[in-house]
Amino acid sequence: MERWVGRVALVTGASVGIGAAITRALVRHGMIVVACARGVEKIQAIKCELEAESAPGKVHPIQCDLRKKDQISAMFEEIKKEFKVVHVCINNAGLTYGTKLVSGDPEEWQEALHVNVMALCICTQNSIKLMLDNKVNDGQIIHLNSLSGHRVLGDGFYCATKYMVTALTEGLRTELRAMKTNIRVSSISPGVVKTEFAPRRLREDPAECLIYQKKLPLEAEDVANQVIHILQQPPHVQIHDILLRHTEQKT
Repeated sequence: MERWVGRVALVTGASVGIGAAITRALVRHGMIVVACARGVEKIQAIKCELEAESAPGKVHPIQCDLRKKDQISAMFEEIKKEFKVVHVCINNAGLTYGTKLVSGDPEEWQEALHVNVMALCICTQNSIKLMLDNKVNDGQIIHLNSLSGHRVLGDGFYCATKYMVTALTEGLRTELRAMKTNIRVSSISPGVVKTEFAPRRLREDPAECLIYQKKLPLEAEDVANQVIHILQQPPHVQIHDILLRHTEQKT
């Protein structure tokens, strides 16, 4: 991880769960993390926590609602002003309301599409532009995908958005190779992970949500470790997709 020390990573959905774990891991490895979410107060708390332990990197919190293009644009303007460049873009933010295809609310489908697909594409496009403008030839894009991007189980619309992430990863890899750049793209596809994701989807109090007792989950740190694994690879090695699940997870 030595070559990433002092370099800039963007992490979306950084306030809780996998995004928070990734933010902590990167800062502990000496990176500057632009951490964005709607709930920026939680990112401020993570920043204070890491400063208290004298982590070698730093957190730069930005409040951004990824459903709104103008806020994404404003975030990248701030990144350009403060740092000029993004070396690593980690598209972690994602959501679902668990709505059915037959009886679901199209407004909720639209919101999931905005966050899971459109924001991912816009953040990726803007990050690559900054990389190219600053002659960064070893940048890294990482999409937080899901096993639901490889098989359909449960929420059909959420699976559809993640299948799009699978296709977008390969499409971007093909474009980057045609551009003769060494910028790499990778996808991480975990199974069930113990975060606030399931309680939000089920509209339950996290303290009362029992789904993680029924399905043994991975921890957010397990996924963050895969981010570090990708970044540790030499420039000629591209990890395309990592599929991971708890050893006891059956589907």
